[in-house]
Amino acid sequence: MSNVVVMKTLPNNLNLSRYGLSVSKRVGKAVTRNRVKRLLREILRLTPLEPGWDIVFIARLRAASANYAELEKSVVGLLSRARLLRREHEGVCLKIY
Repeated sequence: MSNVVVMKTLPNNLNLSRYGLSVSKRVGKAVTRNRVKRLLREILRLTPLEPGWDIVFIARLRAASANYAELEKSVVGLLSRARLLRREHEGVCLKIY
């Protein structure tokens, strides 16, 4: 499912990667926006990232109706295409829900 999340990156020359989340009011009311942010934070907590990057995830309108699996597939797909997943987790299959 594309158009759920967009990702922007910049190198930060640090030994860690940082991420930020942007969920605008266009996505929905506060309850919906907070749900999307909670799900994205949990996905990123469980996803090992390569160090040295600043990453911003921008939720699109379709994120409001997306479930955990759809958001996870979108985020992991973006990180994998950008080669920001840790090498040992690059080929790991996603969970089936």
